[in-house]
Amino acid sequence: MKQIAILGSTGSIGVSTLDIVAAHPDKFRVTAMTAGRNLELFADQIRQFRPDIAAVADEKDIPRLRELLAGHPVTFTGGIDGLCAAATAPGVEMVVAAIVGAAGLVPTAAAIRAGKDIALANKEILVTAGHLFMELVARHKVRLYPVDSEHSAVFQSIEGHRSDDIVRIILTASGGPFRETPLEKLEQVTIQDALNHPNWSMGRKITIDSATMMNKGLEVIEARWLFDVPPEKIAVNIHPQSIIHSMVEYIDGCVIAQLGTPDMKAPIAYALSYPERVSTGVPPLDLTELAGLTFFKPDLLRFPCLGLAYRALAEGESMPAVMNAANEVAVEAFLSGRISYLQIARLIERTMDAHRAHRLTSIEEVLAADQWGRRTAADLCGTCATMEASS
Repeated sequence: MKQIAILGSTGSIGVSTLDIVAAHPDKFRVTAMTAGRNLELFADQIRQFRPDIAAVADEKDIPRLRELLAGHPVTFTGGIDGLCAAATAPGVEMVVAAIVGAAGLVPTAAAIRAGKDIALANKEILVTAGHLFMELVARHKVRLYPVDSEHSAVFQSIEGHRSDDIVRIILTASGGPFRETPLEKLEQVTIQDALNHPNWSMGRKITIDSATMMNKGLEVIEARWLFDVPPEKIAVNIHPQSIIHSMVEYIDGCVIAQLGTPDMKAPIAYALSYPERVSTGVPPLDLTELAGLTFFKPDLLRFPCLGLAYRALAEGESMPAVMNAANEVAVEAFLSGRISYLQIARLIERTMDAHRAHRLTSIEEVLAADQWGRRTAADLCGTCATMEASS
């Protein structure tokens, strides 16, 4: 039985992971789990899965959690030390890194140093500190398994093949809710419009990233580190049906693709059970029911965030960390009604323009670049009216 720790159990990835665990109690046990603010759901999860360690992001929430779970046999902890304690718990073999944003960097690094394999669902870890984390993975001889559906598809498509034979990786994207919206109407996009993803059920932040295609830009950067390929070998195709999750093209002209019903349980289960496969409850594909599969190149005028991600990858060093931080600030500002949909990309670009990329040699320096990006984006966000008038 594989013992796992889940960093971010109340998010969409965490909930799906627990569904897999519940379906296979003979194969998996949750030894440690962490959560942010959703204490009621976290308490329910603890009652059901009975971990040894339960950690909350804010130590001030521990008394409330104790109250919700009075008499329950679990060790409560919190703060960054608590998250690291969960990630490095004795007996844990695999850590599901599903904390959204830069907050996942330190506990995931601690897990790697403790010799735990990683099921990676946090894009920002490799986006902000790709070279540092891949060096850690190599040094501590652990495995890193991708959980994103696109990277899982690439992982499955390269199994048994030589990396030297790869011509390019092709990441697919649904195009979100605005792939056909006239450009002039994007100015009127509402929060609810942007949260209405046509194919996937995800958290609010990731759903907005999908609408802007920043999500795909982050995946391009992540793929560069996961699969050790240069940016020019990573392409993006819009594929509205979200049936082919990604593809790998080889030097003989063959393209190997992974297909499946859009459901995150499948890539999560593959990461947890590799090299075996387990049932997930995801309905199998019936290709005869599909009207067709279509593909086209993304329009960077419609999706400027994708272009910004490629720019950040080209400039390298600290720029991806700053870009990612600015995106988090911009998305939160949009969701709170402080900026418009189109201002998301403009705010990110202006933050990047204000930054001079420099080399990062430690997690602490990554976090400092992240904080610089957040402060700068927040300051620029306060001048959005001026930004709009001058754009």
